[in-house]
Amino acid sequence: MNRIQNYIDGNLKSISNTYLPVEDPSKGEIISEVVLSNEKDFQDVINSSTKAFDSWKDVTPLKRARILFKYKEIIEKNIENLAKIVSVEHGKTLDDAKGSVLRGLEVVEFACGIPHLLKGEFSQNVGSSIDSWSTRQPIGVCAGVTPFNFPAMVPMWMYPISIACGNTFILKPSEKDPSCSIKLAELFSESGLPDGVFNIINGDKETVTRLIESSQISSISFVGSTPVAKSIYEKSAKYGKRVQALGGAKNHLVVMPDANIDQAVDGIIGAGYGSAGERCMAISAVVAVGDVVDELTEKIINKAQTLKVAPWTDNSSEMGPVISKEHKIKIESYIQEGVKEGAELLLDGRNCKIQGYENGYFLGPSLFDKVDKNMKIYQEEIFGPVLCVIRAKNYDEALQLVNEHKFGNGTSIYTSDGEISRHFTTNCKIGMVGVNVPIPVPMAFHSFGGWKQSLFGDHAMHGEEGIRFYTKLKTITSRWPKSIKSGPEFVIPTN
Repeated sequence: MNRIQNYIDGNLKSISNTYLPVEDPSKGEIISEVVLSNEKDFQDVINSSTKAFDSWKDVTPLKRARILFKYKEIIEKNIENLAKIVSVEHGKTLDDAKGSVLRGLEVVEFACGIPHLLKGEFSQNVGSSIDSWSTRQPIGVCAGVTPFNFPAMVPMWMYPISIACGNTFILKPSEKDPSCSIKLAELFSESGLPDGVFNIINGDKETVTRLIESSQISSISFVGSTPVAKSIYEKSAKYGKRVQALGGAKNHLVVMPDANIDQAVDGIIGAGYGSAGERCMAISAVVAVGDVVDELTEKIINKAQTLKVAPWTDNSSEMGPVISKEHKIKIESYIQEGVKEGAELLLDGRNCKIQGYENGYFLGPSLFDKVDKNMKIYQEEIFGPVLCVIRAKNYDEALQLVNEHKFGNGTSIYTSDGEISRHFTTNCKIGMVGVNVPIPVPMAFHSFGGWKQSLFGDHAMHGEEGIRFYTKLKTITSRWPKSIKSGPEFVIPTN
């Protein structure tokens, strides 16, 4: 049995003898174990990161950028291997895994521009012979806690920018699929990153508590469910830390009567069922406006029924399993609750069996129609391949549905009307908005983050928001008096 250790000071090591199982969700089998770090492991990683910060903060941004450029090259050579590691432990298709690595790589590319991104501002003569300027300096030892659904991409939202800014970084990946993070750290060391600048500690919620309570850690970055995000935000603030905590979502896709229905359906299928719905940008609520609903639901059903649900080893697979038996049971309970509440179940994915993979955690696509805004399946994040269709009489009612929901992560609208599009993008209370695109995920040089209960803290992830989060602003005001020495060589010309 392979035992996954921590990665500290450029080495795989751990002190604890307690381990947690890591499963292959396609087979429902334990394939390895990951260390459950104890207090001594935690002190080891803290000491390493603190020591490394003393020297790393003084490395010039240009030298940091050169290491990041090398890291980018090495990741590009290892994309296939990284994607396979993700698929084995998460279950998502190989193409999906590869795409997630590439999206993370884009943040590394952005961080390569750190010499430019750290430039401050300068004002001359703010007073008589007085100049003022600002600089951005690293904040110290930073920590990140990341979810199971994107074991490559989400960590890369955090640590490349933090490290580029001159901080050291401790990553606590999900215990469900920790191997990709270890490999990413090894590749960073191979790129020339000094030992201790990027460390990984494995564990559970007890490890997260240690990170929050440590006086030597300056910031916490988190992506996960809303209850946990809110708790981390509140506790971290209590201990004086900077926090960016991204929570849950219930992303709405509004389909207007003038939309290109085929394009909308293609977008809904990919955004709703891709990655088995286990992503915070998944579309889970389809708002059908006016008389578009019958054609829309019929086409969703027809297309969803052609999706091939299979393990990642099948090159034609379009949807893999969900992450665990517990999560599969939870999703199934939501489907049953929807039926109980009176929603019309048009597609039921609960009886999905794959020959040879009978113990895997597979679910087929599920589709509800006639969902009411007060139903549990509409109010809560299911985080699985379950779509809810909500009917709206007109655009105003559709916009109201979007704005009244407690989550504000992402939304999209399909329409041919420019006026409606402009009104929607201006007036929806959502952090990321798409027009005729299903998943409005910003590029690395823009920032990722929602509104309302989808984001706790003042800063979103990566982009310039990430630079601001991982640096402290310092403003300097300076005046130079006349030299105490005198003589003709010190005389300043008057014109």
